[in-house]
Amino acid sequence: MTPESVIDIGQQAVWTTLLLAAPLLGIALVVGVLVSIFQAATQINEMTLSFVPKVIAMGLVMVILGPWMLHLMMDYTIHLFHAIPHLIDQ
Repeated sequence: MTPESVIDIGQQAVWTTLLLAAPLLGIALVVGVLVSIFQAATQINEMTLSFVPKVIAMGLVMVILGPWMLHLMMDYTIHLFHAIPHLIDQ
């Protein structure tokens, strides 16, 4: 294994992780901002009011984008398994 192949595998892992986390983090950010605006407007400071909508929204994103996320993880894993013989020969 050369240092270049290790760096390439690391870059692919980081990129895959970012692609998997971005939809969940993005929806959590949007819902969090909307709930914060609602709380500021109504002066309601309830912790569950900020937590429950985020959990529901993230669950919906997982249901909607779950197959795409699973496919992305499977593609990366299959790519790693297919690269093992090539990496050992180096």
